[in-house]
Amino acid sequence: MKKDKIKKHKLLLRHLTLDDYDNIAVLMEHVYGNLGGAWKKDQYTSQITRFPQGQIVIEDNGQLVAAALSMVVDYARFGDVHTYAQITSNGYLTHHDPHGDTLYGVDIFVHPKYRGLRLGRRLYDARKELCRNLNLRRFIAGGRIPGYAKYADTLTPVRYIEEVKNREIYDPVLSFQLFNGFHVRKLLTGYLPVDLDSKGYATLLEWVNLDYVDKTPSLGSSKNIIRLGVVQWQMRTLTSVEELLKHAEFFIDAVAGYHADFVLFPEYMSAPLMGLFNDKSPPDAIRALAGFTSEIRNGLLEMAMSYNINIIAGSMPEYSAHELYNVSWLLRRDGTFEAQYKIHVTIDEVSCWGVKGGDALKVFDTDCGKIAVLICYDSEFPELARLATIQGAQIIFVPFWTDTKNAYQRVRYCSHARAIENECFVAITGSVGNLPYAENMDIQYAQAAIFSPSDFSFPHDAILAEATPNTEMTLIADVNLDLLKQVRTRGAARNLANRRPDLYRLEWF
Repeated sequence: MKKDKIKKHKLLLRHLTLDDYDNIAVLMEHVYGNLGGAWKKDQYTSQITRFPQGQIVIEDNGQLVAAALSMVVDYARFGDVHTYAQITSNGYLTHHDPHGDTLYGVDIFVHPKYRGLRLGRRLYDARKELCRNLNLRRFIAGGRIPGYAKYADTLTPVRYIEEVKNREIYDPVLSFQLFNGFHVRKLLTGYLPVDLDSKGYATLLEWVNLDYVDKTPSLGSSKNIIRLGVVQWQMRTLTSVEELLKHAEFFIDAVAGYHADFVLFPEYMSAPLMGLFNDKSPPDAIRALAGFTSEIRNGLLEMAMSYNINIIAGSMPEYSAHELYNVSWLLRRDGTFEAQYKIHVTIDEVSCWGVKGGDALKVFDTDCGKIAVLICYDSEFPELARLATIQGAQIIFVPFWTDTKNAYQRVRYCSHARAIENECFVAITGSVGNLPYAENMDIQYAQAAIFSPSDFSFPHDAILAEATPNTEMTLIADVNLDLLKQVRTRGAARNLANRRPDLYRLEWF
């Protein structure tokens, strides 16, 4: 099928290596040309050698675009009064102490062309994760206040910081750090004398690790607790792709604010634009709507990277080579994307629009394990969920569109059954409200939910969360993949383990 040519991103968060020096030096010269430029090679070598876990980079298709450097210190040795050169040993990190109690932020920088993708936030999140994983008490950093130079004649540094905290003044560094959960512990004088924009001042920032007593896997390991966000989408007439994307971004921003790993939208999420084609017949209208799909997908893909969240873009019509399909997009936060085509199209989709069914079931690899997407009617065919589970899917997403309660109940009860019989998690969501004059899409009924297996480790009704029917809202819930291992090996009933392959098999032709 035809694919539009767009700028393809492939973001990768990884640890820096000694071989990265030349590229990291180029990046630092871009960012710090007015502050001394790049680290010398022997400084960089010392940083990597002493604490390789703390030196993190983001690359896009192999190009280094953002990085964060850190070390572990016994904070009592330094206290709150120190300079940047003192605590970092002039950049050589000789004070790094693997037995220390504090992660200290040495540096963070993002290529100017990539500052719209919130990569700085992603790096801070990675360092917070590292702080948790190493069971450190806190994350401390000395923060520049480069906006202070404009106010130095009228405000003291302390007053300037208060104005930034009160959102009266925006500082490109301090505002960002406050937004990322840091609080100002102290004002530092003479912290970085070469920083003329900050007049040599800096804020001593602290993020407290509330999970200090816990032990968790190291950076980059597979996650066991996955946070799902589900959007119960209000259908309302919209007049442009930009308006639809802004509406979607509101929910993506809200769900990402809870550090969710996935956000799920309903089937035919682009339908609010159907009103633009009221003068057309239903088959022509849906094909005209399909003309927006690539633009919407590309806009949502940018948001997946910007908000650091994997997006299941419900579904949208795709018209290619005179064939109409119903397709759901997995838009990964690393900038890659894949499609799942609806396999079982409804009688109504065929008779009203001429939609064709897809011919492949995909199990997608993500940074949170394997998932599958079953679009609405596909959830009512148990073979698909079983095949996906056999191939490793642990979470199944079901975007749906239903107009009546009995139609909704078919999707709900079948999806609930898929979770129980396959010992997996299933998240469903649909749209609510009305679309006047949009033939075949005029009324909606939905109640989003997240289902679990039915055993002692799960809710008594095997429902992790459910929305209020016919109300625009979101659901947020955590799913624990370790519990799936338990139910599959030690559960009261073991549906997957107790199949009889000696009598029957399920195969894809």
